[in-house]
Amino acid sequence: MFYLIRHGSTDYSQRNTKIYQGFGVNLAPLSAKGAEEIRQTAKDSRLAGTSLILSSPYTRALQTAAIQSKELQAEIVVETDLHEWMANKNYIYETDKIAENSYHEFAAMGGNYADGKERDWEDLAAMRKRMLRVLKKYRSYDKVAVACHGMIIQSVCHGYHPANGEIVELDPDIFR
Repeated sequence: MFYLIRHGSTDYSQRNTKIYQGFGVNLAPLSAKGAEEIRQTAKDSRLAGTSLILSSPYTRALQTAAIQSKELQAEIVVETDLHEWMANKNYIYETDKIAENSYHEFAAMGGNYADGKERDWEDLAAMRKRMLRVLKKYRSYDKVAVACHGMIIQSVCHGYHPANGEIVELDPDIFR
């Protein structure tokens, strides 16, 4: 069974300063509130006996996994394909303005290329494909917690976008 956990609230107070510019924004840590959200999440009885914790490589998810690991006594494995949605699926960094416009278009189109015309941004189908590719490798584990991002959870949960620290149980039939 997979338990998808959206990372806790993030501290973006230093966005566009120091190393937090451009892609560096993904180095932003959890806020104090976010860390507390995850400590509470780790106490959820559904996570008892977790065999393994998978994590996105972004700091907010790694900190989420670290807090869970401490509470649940489970090993962490970082999976780079659990990263957040891409404003440019060709791994080209986009400016904040272009990324924001891409996100608004993504949201307006329900995450799909509604008119059949591909865009630079990653659609839900592509996110779902990379998420399932990762999870398939860990199907033999009894219980896996996955510290990741709202949009990637949305891609495998019929458009449902969880709150920070929320646990979403993944239907085991997803691989069929």
